[in-house]
Amino acid sequence: MTAPRYKVTWKTLLLPIIGLAAFFIYIYVFNVDIQQIVAEMERINLQYYLIAAIVSVLDVFFFALAWHSLLRFLHVKFSVLKSFALVWVSIFIDTLIPAEAVSGELARIYYVNKEQDGTAGKATASVVAQRLIGMGILLATLLGGMIVLLLQSLLSGMILGLILFLVSITCVLFVLILFLSFREEWTFRMLDSLIRFAEWIGRGRWKLTKFREEVVEIHKAFHIAIKEYIHAPKTLAIATSYSIMSWLLSIFIFYFTFLAMGYNQISWVAIVVVTSIFVSLKSIPIGVPFEVGLPEITLTTLLMIFGVPSLVSATVTILTRLLTLWLRFFIGFGAQQWLGLRDIITRKGKDTSFK
Repeated sequence: MTAPRYKVTWKTLLLPIIGLAAFFIYIYVFNVDIQQIVAEMERINLQYYLIAAIVSVLDVFFFALAWHSLLRFLHVKFSVLKSFALVWVSIFIDTLIPAEAVSGELARIYYVNKEQDGTAGKATASVVAQRLIGMGILLATLLGGMIVLLLQSLLSGMILGLILFLVSITCVLFVLILFLSFREEWTFRMLDSLIRFAEWIGRGRWKLTKFREEVVEIHKAFHIAIKEYIHAPKTLAIATSYSIMSWLLSIFIFYFTFLAMGYNQISWVAIVVVTSIFVSLKSIPIGVPFEVGLPEITLTTLLMIFGVPSLVSATVTILTRLLTLWLRFFIGFGAQQWLGLRDIITRKGKDTSFK
């Protein structure tokens, strides 16, 4: 298995730089000086911020455990360490190629199939099942937070409308994925139409007969695996438990970042709702590598709506994104390099054994 390489060029960095500029212009409009933000960051409690960094890594670890449990049930032999590394690599790829986490999921499927040829269908079933579990948790959190805020009379019209919009979109996608997962004939028709369309675009230059056969095999294996999950409540319960733990840890990242700032005037419900809305909005692909600019503006705005001062909102946003974007990006880069080096050593060992 050879890990694909992704180079960061000046063109890749141009849009993130524009996004960062837009974010700083945005906070300047709210009379927040960059020097004030720097001063606030210099006064943070490093102990709490270090805990937030550890929690950010544990969040990914439990996410990897959930995926590993789904793979193991389908008899795809992958160690926890390798599953953990592949999730980091998928985060790295998602950061460079933002497409609602689909790019990272495709990368995981690719790596699993390369490691164990013929497991693409099972790998696809595992990531689809994990995505459905994640969407279910997100829906429950959004609806639960909305109800609590309504009972406390703390829900503004803008937040209510935004939550209802996100719930509607998530529900539609959830039902669509669920429908295609269990309707084998419909999924096959859709894939066949896409292949025919590609052949039409290629005007006969692309011979996709072999590709079509591979897709059919993956398609059948995928649906068999999905049906196996239906009769495995224990496996789904374990994966859901790990996913819930991962979700709770993602909320604690915000909590410990606020503690590091010495700000304790935001409620747990507000943190949960802001996290849920932020994750939902961030999943919308905007096509910007590193997804810099819009997520920061969104998070800062959400925090200010819940009464957090603009200076604290902007600072917490930057500190949080350092952990959930940049720290994870560099760990993911390291994981990709480690997998690539491991492959080279493995291939050299095989070559030596044949001499």
